[in-house]
Amino acid sequence: MNEAIKKTILSALHRMINILERDTAQDFEELKKLSDELIEDVALYKDLDVISITVLIYSIYKIVHNLSPEEKSRIVKGLMAARKHLEQQNMGVYNKDVKSIYSLIKGSNSKIKEHLHDVMHAARIKKSAILLGKGLSVGQAAGLMGLSNWDLQEYAGKTNFFEAHQEKYSAVDRLTTAFKVFAIK
Repeated sequence: MNEAIKKTILSALHRMINILERDTAQDFEELKKLSDELIEDVALYKDLDVISITVLIYSIYKIVHNLSPEEKSRIVKGLMAARKHLEQQNMGVYNKDVKSIYSLIKGSNSKIKEHLHDVMHAARIKKSAILLGKGLSVGQAAGLMGLSNWDLQEYAGKTNFFEAHQEKYSAVDRLTTAFKVFAIK
């Protein structure tokens, strides 16, 4: 794992632990903000570890209100273990820690268990749509999040972020630059 990615994930784990330990509804909204911030790094690095942490954070955000204090405590302990193993560069154990956190979430509550697949799928779609807004193609964004192009296109077609897009340079400026590059008069 590259050092910048490691630093990003460690920071995210640290912030996530702090948010869950404070245990207030206002703080839980910070999980969504953290997940949205990390999507920038997903677009930049296109790394599976960043993707899994981003989806994990968003999934926890969606279900945190239904977790018991014991379940939250186990998730925090799992996050602490993952952070420790990542700091020690023990990637095998770190990956097992992340997988066990997903298992803790899945097994935490029967209501959550029923809806976890939908939450995880929705998290991937939402984060993929944000990647589209960052300039990635449908294929790249869907592929990074493990989705089919159809899943993402269906969701993206219902949003208005394509309409909200503003070009930084006018068409005339872009054409003028192209003419200069290709020495066309």
